[in-house]
Amino acid sequence: MTSKTSGDAAERFAEQFLLARKLKVVARNYRCRFGEIDLIMQDGDTLVFVEVRMRVSSNFGGAGGSIDVTKQRRLVATAQHYLAGLRETPPCRFDAILMNEMDNASVEWIKDAFSA
Repeated sequence: MTSKTSGDAAERFAEQFLLARKLKVVARNYRCRFGEIDLIMQDGDTLVFVEVRMRVSSNFGGAGGSIDVTKQRRLVATAQHYLAGLRETPPCRFDAILMNEMDNASVEWIKDAFSA
């Protein structure tokens, strides 16, 4: 399985995980010149930008450690690009879905993982 294939599978798994928790899909793989956001979802009145990370090894900080300051800046810039296309800016947050395998027991859902 290639990293692209496993990444796509992890994103689909994360989407199903969040749908089961009553979030609604707004967009998948939103891309612009600044980067990509894996999932954009609605949680009540809040727009949620979701970064999905799957790592089979905990080397180099594991899944959470891979969302460094540079990645956070790219996510914020991409989210700002997305929000610029909306009439009004809703309440927003950045969540992270971290996992070592595609199993609900291994999913770590970090709400409001970092601030813009």
